[in-house]
Amino acid sequence: MVGAKAVTVPSTSLDLAQQHSGVSSVIVKTPFYQVSCCGPVPCTSCCHARWPSLTESTCSRLFYILLHVGASAVCCLLLSRTVVERVWGKAHGIQMPSGLCVHLFGHSDCPVLSGSGAVYRICAGTATFHLLQAVLLVHLHSPTSPRAQLHNSFWLLKLLLLLGLCAVAFCIPDEHLFPACHYIGICGGFTFILLQLVLITAFAHSWNKNWLTGAAQDCSWFLAVLLATLGFYSMAGVGAALLFQHYTHPAGCLLNKMLISLHLCFCGLLSFLSIAPCIRLKQPRSGLLQASVISCYIMYLTFSALSSRPPERVILQGQNHTLCLPGLSKTEPQTPDTSIAVLSAGIMYACVLFACNEASYLAEVFGPLWIVKVYSYEFQKPSLCFCCPETVEAEAGQRAGAARPVDEETPPAPPVQTQHLSYSYSAFHFVFFLASLYVMVTLTNWFSYEGAELEKTFTKGSWATFWVKVASCWACVLLYLGMLLAPFCLSPTQNPQPPMFRGHCHRIILPDKKQPPV
Repeated sequence: MVGAKAVTVPSTSLDLAQQHSGVSSVIVKTPFYQVSCCGPVPCTSCCHARWPSLTESTCSRLFYILLHVGASAVCCLLLSRTVVERVWGKAHGIQMPSGLCVHLFGHSDCPVLSGSGAVYRICAGTATFHLLQAVLLVHLHSPTSPRAQLHNSFWLLKLLLLLGLCAVAFCIPDEHLFPACHYIGICGGFTFILLQLVLITAFAHSWNKNWLTGAAQDCSWFLAVLLATLGFYSMAGVGAALLFQHYTHPAGCLLNKMLISLHLCFCGLLSFLSIAPCIRLKQPRSGLLQASVISCYIMYLTFSALSSRPPERVILQGQNHTLCLPGLSKTEPQTPDTSIAVLSAGIMYACVLFACNEASYLAEVFGPLWIVKVYSYEFQKPSLCFCCPETVEAEAGQRAGAARPVDEETPPAPPVQTQHLSYSYSAFHFVFFLASLYVMVTLTNWFSYEGAELEKTFTKGSWATFWVKVASCWACVLLYLGMLLAPFCLSPTQNPQPPMFRGHCHRIILPDKKQPPV
């Protein structure tokens, strides 16, 4: 290479063996900042080399998910009274060393390093970590931009930054931390719930429109719509029956009985409106498939709410019994079941990860107003992967170029393909910022964070968590009703143009319009 300087390195036994064997080799030493993930070369290259089908941005997304799962797991461990007692042997929580406490705060009244305070501090550090990246990556649309390396590289530095933010949060006194984080967490938690509801209604709406497009062309798609609809209604019905069986009791649980019955009525109302003639006049693709998905989700929210409410205590046959919890028999005392709590927490966190990934993808496809535009998108052809359309046809300009006459002097120029992000980096981090706040307030019982414990959060429940989940269920019903009734509020002349989807969900294809020959 011209201008390169020769570097003499000491010969090793391997070098001498290669020289004697007549094989010349060049030893390239990888810089330390690349090996340690400190530099611009992404550590996700090892992930991409192991699974070539995964892109660099997809591997980065998996790494961020692992970071969030790890932070949430640490929060659960520090919130668990059982773990703190068995590992650290302290029933009243982990205390900061008195010497460090006096040096930082000037007094010996140290904050507790476990319980709800630890959850608030770790989630505050995680939320700040994602919010900083969301601000730095605003209006980023190309993966080759230098700012894209902030998302895909510097993993060791980002891990140190995350740990540093959490450590700084542990240095904030309780009287300053709890009021600020509590109100910010409540607002962020409610925002994340609304975002989840928008995503699930958009998911059901898009699925219904996509498959009904195919049902109008092929009977096999109509059969798929029918089977999916029956499947979701069956799951909703079985779920309602199980709720009546396990969360009600002949001697009490009146609130549970009223709530399950009310939500079943909501499911019937939404199903009727979805196929009502006046609705189908404005939305010809409206059908029972989307209503069945929403009904199934309503039953899940009902289960989540009932599993979060405190149990009732009544006197039966001279004995104190706990009711309104899953039990083996209606006549026997009911006891808390940890498997139900684990199932509820698992589904909740799966919904959190789904919302974080799906929102970032839709934000890149439809732009900042994706919450509105996603409902007006019209599918041209059906597909099993309706949330991620297949590759669109070749550009009109390419087809015209291929049909250019041979005797034409100027050959067609090769089409220039612009690289685009597969998902919005900024929206991805902002949704994870909201998800961190949502996890924080969920683990600490929303409004009653004082004295929160993991064992009580998912087994004994609290009224604050119960009513938050009931309100989210009712908000889902109102959002779906608004989606059905929105066309009646729009002007008849309004005809929003749907955006062009991307080939393989990553590249926007704009058709090259050619003027017809005169």
